[in-house]
Amino acid sequence: MSERAAFDVGQIIRHRLFGYRGVVIDVDPQFGLSEEWYQHVARSRPPKDRPWYHVLVHGGEDQTYVAERNLELDEEASPIEHPGLELHFTGFEAGRYRATRQVN
Repeated sequence: MSERAAFDVGQIIRHRLFGYRGVVIDVDPQFGLSEEWYQHVARSRPPKDRPWYHVLVHGGEDQTYVAERNLELDEEASPIEHPGLELHFTGFEAGRYRATRQVN
């Protein structure tokens, strides 16, 4: 059984291990990619039964898929730079982005 996600769409996060900043664009209640991807990419073997996040990475064009245990709230909470922001958000206010669509 999965628990409630610690982060919401539009929140600015920081990766605990790699230090990059980003913004959450979607949340999966548990791991949602292939076993092959997990074995190849998720080397620290984070739990599959906890939330995973789709994140636009600041300062480039990358999007990542990250386990909750590897993320923390970014205290700076300043806007990020990413060409995909307009596809997901309508603006930035009070340290977070406003989603263009209603999320679960």
